[in-house]
Amino acid sequence: MNKIRVKSGHKLYGSIDICSSKNAILPILAACTLCDGEVTLFNVPNFSDIKKMCAILRSMGAGIIEFDNTLSINCKNIDKCLISNELGGDIRASIIFLGATLARLKKCIIGQPGGCLIGNRPIDLHLFGLRQLGVKIVEEHGYLYCDGSDMHNGVVEFEKQSVGATENLMLACVFLKGKTTLKNCAKEPEVVDLANFLNSMGAKVFGAGTSSITIFGVDKLHSTEYLPIGDRIVAGTYLAATAICGGDVEICNINPLHLKSVLKKLAYCGCNVSTKNDKIKISANKRCNALKSITTGVYPKFPTDLQSVFLSLMTVSKGNCVIHENLFDGRFKQVPELLKMGAKIDVVCNMAKVTGVKKLSGADVCATDLRAGAGLVLAGLNADGYTTIDNVHFIDRGYDHIERDLSLLGAEIERL
Repeated sequence: MNKIRVKSGHKLYGSIDICSSKNAILPILAACTLCDGEVTLFNVPNFSDIKKMCAILRSMGAGIIEFDNTLSINCKNIDKCLISNELGGDIRASIIFLGATLARLKKCIIGQPGGCLIGNRPIDLHLFGLRQLGVKIVEEHGYLYCDGSDMHNGVVEFEKQSVGATENLMLACVFLKGKTTLKNCAKEPEVVDLANFLNSMGAKVFGAGTSSITIFGVDKLHSTEYLPIGDRIVAGTYLAATAICGGDVEICNINPLHLKSVLKKLAYCGCNVSTKNDKIKISANKRCNALKSITTGVYPKFPTDLQSVFLSLMTVSKGNCVIHENLFDGRFKQVPELLKMGAKIDVVCNMAKVTGVKKLSGADVCATDLRAGAGLVLAGLNADGYTTIDNVHFIDRGYDHIERDLSLLGAEIERL
């Protein structure tokens, strides 16, 4: 089992290119099943979740060639509709294969998705939407048996915004004759990127990024080459790391508009932040001021995936901060580990009250999920002595060797 060891005392300097977004690439990989030709994806990071999605594609009959952070995917011979629990049971994004497989093969057998244990993450909105389009779904023996032979166009209005449900329904509707309208859709940049990818293959998807998406059915999709958007969560992590350590860092290959709420928070903390084209520059020359409050929400509000790293930032900032987690009830699982390091945090239900200390103390800690693990790495950047983080496999789900990236910026960090 790998571990990451961090020693504090180093400011961060330099420039770093951000990889393509995990949360954009995963649904794009599922969407590849709809293409009757070859898809080439660029700047693909070495995340474990991406490897697992590729394994699912291969099990369905796809051919995949990997070279220099590029994936060449041929789904012409896909003929299997089973996504087994062995392959999909520990990755949340496996559920996105449901809509794509129904569109391609008119049937799908799939287990319940896995992923990090960050609270209740039901798929009822996915199933509701598919049933509205005529899909018959039976749950037996831990699998969903889905029959899409009578799928039809229509109007689906989600009870609440869901990125995954929006993406699943978009994929399911690509080949349906006529017009299908999805209402109360998620507006995240990754949803927009999926629509752009589909349209690059000849799909007709309009309105992504707004609350209403319209899909006009087409007969087939053709080959494409595509560069997914930069990963806003990885970028936000390294921005927060600079705020914790101090220094001057330039983040490249990221759309600053995707991090508007985050950049505003960093400016309130006392960091100097500037943007130009696809770059963000941050300068932090003194201990940050604590934010009065952080409240997570759906895009464009503050992202829940960056709450953990900002919690670490608040533990060493001047003053008090109240963090409200509105999306997942298991997002504070790293708090006991931070308390080992000398943090002052009180958690009541979905709210954490943080009193900043000047410096944390190094300790042996354990990642409980992907984002909590990244938060512990950042906490170690401002902790006396050494901090060793166990369960690194969680972190590898969304960071392509986080220790390598931070080392390039001057941090003293290594994988054991």
